[in-house]
Amino acid sequence: MIAKRSSPWIHRWSRPISAAIASIGAVETAYLTWVKLTGNSAACPTQGCEQVLNSPYASIFGLPLTLFGLLAYLSIGILAIAPLLIDPHTQKSLRSNVEEQTRLLMFALSTAMVVFSGYLMQIMVFEIQEFCPYCVASALFALSLFILSIWGHDWQDPGQLLLTGLTIGMVTLIGVLGIYGSINSSQTSLSSGNSSDPYEIATTSGPAELELARHLQQIGAKEYGAYWCPHCKDQKLLFGKEAFAMIDYVECDPKGKNARPSLCQEAGITGYPTWEINGQFYPGILSLEKLADLSGYQGRRNFKY
Repeated sequence: MIAKRSSPWIHRWSRPISAAIASIGAVETAYLTWVKLTGNSAACPTQGCEQVLNSPYASIFGLPLTLFGLLAYLSIGILAIAPLLIDPHTQKSLRSNVEEQTRLLMFALSTAMVVFSGYLMQIMVFEIQEFCPYCVASALFALSLFILSIWGHDWQDPGQLLLTGLTIGMVTLIGVLGIYGSINSSQTSLSSGNSSDPYEIATTSGPAELELARHLQQIGAKEYGAYWCPHCKDQKLLFGKEAFAMIDYVECDPKGKNARPSLCQEAGITGYPTWEINGQFYPGILSLEKLADLSGYQGRRNFKY
């Protein structure tokens, strides 16, 4: 009697491990999506998180990139766990079929994820030139899932698997280059032109905005921000072009116009925008009503925005 050869441990545990990694990735991307949608600053040991997560590359079709990452991790988790929910004794054939179908889908999705993550890593290193621990962690999760999708299954035709992976990788890369092509073009235009102020203040100021801005100027209030920060743009729009010109705005990015990064470092600024009013720091976009209350403003409050 010939003893049945036991399968390698990685084949038995690849799906639970993949599901665990996907769960961690889903939690991370869910948190970052919440941060992006609410305008809050992510808890991060480096300032690079803010710059990377608020860069033009952090959104696709007007939606946070992390939202697509969340959907990808959830999909991987579901595919990994699905066959394990089927009883191998009573529904052996069904379980085998589901395992066969889902392992190819896991390989395809993880291949696309690792190519996408690799592209984003080179953007972080060479374009943005900042370090984001969340982004690196997500890239490592994607790489781990990709390795498990190969090593954790018994593939009968490695050549066909390689061809499939190359095809998916090329399609993903072409798609990524197409999506980010316009961003790269605009970034090149900014770098050759006025890269210090990519956001034009399209709104105009009313008497109330001008009075509040003058008051903030008189009491020495400061706004710390970065030229690439979309939340800083929203804050400027609330004041309007004329009123914001009175604000003591501190550019924290060394690449920005009239940058004063040393002031930002001395103040311990970790997110943009951050207001300094009467010695107190207030992160995030503040409504003009809130700024009026915090600064002791007593003038008119019929703000336009």
